[in-house]
Amino acid sequence: MLNLAEIFSEFKNTKGIDRPTFVRVLEDVFRTLIKKKYGSDENFNIIVNASTGDLELWRIREVVPDGEVGDELSQISISDALEIDQDYEIGDECYERLYPEHFGRRAIQAARQTLRTKILDLQKDEIYKRYVDRIGDLVVCEVNQILRKEILVFDDATGDELILPRTDVIRGERFDPGQLFKAVITKVELKNNTPRIYVSRTHESFLGKLMEQEVPEIEDGIIVIKKIVRIPGERAKVAVESLDDRIDAVGSCVGMKGSRIHAVVRELRNENIDVVQYTTNERLFLERSLTPAKVESIEMDTEKKVADVYLNQDQVSLAIGKGGTNIRLASRLTGYEINVYRADQVYEEVEDIDLEEFADEIDGWILDELKRIGCDTARNVLDLSVEELVRRTDLEEETILAVRDILQKEFETE
Repeated sequence: MLNLAEIFSEFKNTKGIDRPTFVRVLEDVFRTLIKKKYGSDENFNIIVNASTGDLELWRIREVVPDGEVGDELSQISISDALEIDQDYEIGDECYERLYPEHFGRRAIQAARQTLRTKILDLQKDEIYKRYVDRIGDLVVCEVNQILRKEILVFDDATGDELILPRTDVIRGERFDPGQLFKAVITKVELKNNTPRIYVSRTHESFLGKLMEQEVPEIEDGIIVIKKIVRIPGERAKVAVESLDDRIDAVGSCVGMKGSRIHAVVRELRNENIDVVQYTTNERLFLERSLTPAKVESIEMDTEKKVADVYLNQDQVSLAIGKGGTNIRLASRLTGYEINVYRADQVYEEVEDIDLEEFADEIDGWILDELKRIGCDTARNVLDLSVEELVRRTDLEEETILAVRDILQKEFETE
């Protein structure tokens, strides 16, 4: 005869749920089953082996003389008791073992489904609890399924399913099923009672965690990461500060011959990482933020958070960076709008020319657009790079090049 333990053996080795919780759920399900069958569970014992998950159901009634059963829930006649065990006497407690046939096939199947649902809900709750306080933690992921908008992965440590949105993949990255990679947990939520754990490789904290892995001084709290800004897969800037004057924050993060930072760069698909020394001196911090360019001088408006930075001609392109990445990141790192100018002007000896004098060669709306950004003279325009003019005006690069050519020729003539 099949016992209850065998029927529910599929739940014995349930993962992610501690034994006491599993026992409690099992008891609740069978007490409900007993109540539906007998109307009460007061005279029943449910015995669950916490280590194996096996269970037994016992019905307990007082043995009374035949014909004197007043409460069938708590009493049993001596004749019926002797059918269970020949040793029972009047006044004894009769223990009757319950088997599936006492409840019926449909009731057992319903109990099994109820138990399956309760365990699934508990597992979901345990997964949510396991990750909800781990936002910002680094995890090793294994690619499971590649979808159009997201990649489903397993946490290599727990086997739980995580989600890597396509928007959190570094540009150009490709993944294959079974591939391992690192990511950082960014969001944990319950959607329709199902936990959804999101990870990212583009978040600033991912870079921070990678550096923490490679730089013991960060993990120990001797070096503090003050701020991280990234254009994932292209460039990043990290401001660091040492709490110990004897330790060089930048040098420690970079490592001997770049060994520490190179390990991070490889993980980020060769993302260029600038590590800069943090300081509360805004002027100095601005200068450091534009690395690798060397700044000649800076004019700052601390109220408007605008900085005019002057560099030698050969440093301008370094300050701006490919596609403007360096100056954008420097601006985000410092909180200043940064304007770049050449310090070594080619036309210093020539008297400046008002833009209005070029009205016969340059359309009025173009001149108005240049004046809108403070360029009232020819030298004002030539002092700015083409990239800077494109960024600050609504003019196309082709138009700006044509305007600069007209202005430059005028100075050459002078």
